[in-house]
Amino acid sequence: MQDTNRMSGTFRVVIAIAISLGIFFRFFHLDHKVYWFDEVYSTTRIAGYSIEDVRQSLFQNQIIPAPTLQTYQQPKPDSTLVDTIDVLIQEDAKHPPLYYGVANLWMRQVGHSITASRALPALISVITLPLMFALGLELFSSYMVAYLATVLIALSPFDILFAQTVRQYSLLTAFILASSWLLLRAMRLRRWRDWGWYTLACFLGLYTHLFFGLTLLGQGMYVVSQHISRLTNPESFHRKSPILLPYLLSTVGTIALYVPWIVALLTGGDRTFQSSGWTHSSADFVYLLKFWILSFSSLFFDLDMGFDHPITYLLRLPFIVLVLVALWQLWSHSSGVASRFIWTSIFIPFLALALPDLIFGGRRSAITRYLICSFPGIQLAVAYLLGKYLLKRRIWQGIWAVMLTASITSCVVSAYSPTWWSKGVSYANAKTAAVLNRLDAPLLISDLGQNYLNQGNLISLSYRLDADVKLLPIDKDAIATGLAAVQLHENKNVLLYQPSADLRRQAEAKWGPLPLIDPPETGLWRISEQ
Repeated sequence: MQDTNRMSGTFRVVIAIAISLGIFFRFFHLDHKVYWFDEVYSTTRIAGYSIEDVRQSLFQNQIIPAPTLQTYQQPKPDSTLVDTIDVLIQEDAKHPPLYYGVANLWMRQVGHSITASRALPALISVITLPLMFALGLELFSSYMVAYLATVLIALSPFDILFAQTVRQYSLLTAFILASSWLLLRAMRLRRWRDWGWYTLACFLGLYTHLFFGLTLLGQGMYVVSQHISRLTNPESFHRKSPILLPYLLSTVGTIALYVPWIVALLTGGDRTFQSSGWTHSSADFVYLLKFWILSFSSLFFDLDMGFDHPITYLLRLPFIVLVLVALWQLWSHSSGVASRFIWTSIFIPFLALALPDLIFGGRRSAITRYLICSFPGIQLAVAYLLGKYLLKRRIWQGIWAVMLTASITSCVVSAYSPTWWSKGVSYANAKTAAVLNRLDAPLLISDLGQNYLNQGNLISLSYRLDADVKLLPIDKDAIATGLAAVQLHENKNVLLYQPSADLRRQAEAKWGPLPLIDPPETGLWRISEQ
């Protein structure tokens, strides 16, 4: 670890500034971006409400002020932490309860505003920085690589974007890093208490997200590869105590602790896996390849120019090349421990998603947040590459400067944008709200939508709508009754929002053809204007 002597004062200052900027961006403009569909439903469940509870209360053919919808983003009266867990079991057991339970306590103590809700994942994301440093140091015994890896995760546009999202992804990253560090430490020190800490991290990781299982799969492959290497090396075999037995005991303990939630998964409500059924829809190889490029490059550079824009890929390809060079260098020049660990931590989780997509069809590996388990390994590989050449060759200092510039630019542009690619089905909500707010006392009519889509987006919109905007949530089983409550002469501007085919048909039968408002992505259809 003598490489600390090679780091100049200027280099240390750059590292400190970069990490500080990464922390700053995690908390800057917390409430600026659209509070999107997934965040809305996460907050609903954190507050103790079920999605069905909200539907039954909301879609009653009653005209209500837009802010009323935020009632379901506040703690449910007389509810407890147990209610939040029960809601997850009933509706969405594929999301384990750890983050939701912590967020429930946070909501009751800190508040339920957008800023307060997003501050929790942002704080958790800050914890990933020292964890990345510890992992880099454990893996490479190099302060320089550890610092560079910390900078990469600190200024990662992807990590910052999801640090400002009310979901469990920053907590998942924390446990990926913690469990990896504790595993390597336990294998090096061969002490039972270190295996105990590793077991605890794995237990908490599984109770954070199902996809932590992909990390466990990668770690298992790494342990097996190390065990095989030990068996083929007689000197190592006689000198060191075994690693396979304590690892297997740790794995058995982790699974035993996870059994209660496995039962919840098997006995949970019908919506547990229905809500993710769209990930099984077919996608060709080119579609998947584009998303892989976008996903892996978003760790270093992320400007939202559009999925089909050629400039998008021209700007990102250099970062993909950098990752490939880093992996090749790691394979060729690093120790077997570091190389095996990083390769298994990247490719085992990735292939576990990508191969089913390629063989059976689907787009699981095209969802950037699903690839989180692979991301720390990529950041560590690039940190190793930079650490190897940064202080030796001037060209690598230029590459490092370009990387910092690209990451900071991405973070600045993203911070000032009201929406981003991660907002999915709520991407256009900022535009929709702007159109409605320009109108005089508009009345917005909508029904439930497919898979409760409109319900989530209406609550999302309520955060950005003026106080004079009124909503009419239509009961899908009583559309005619709901439309009968609309008196055009009493409402200056009446619009439909993302109507179902049945709602639109009945509205057109009552009022004639309905023009789609420009821009079309707002999903607004005009009924009347005065």
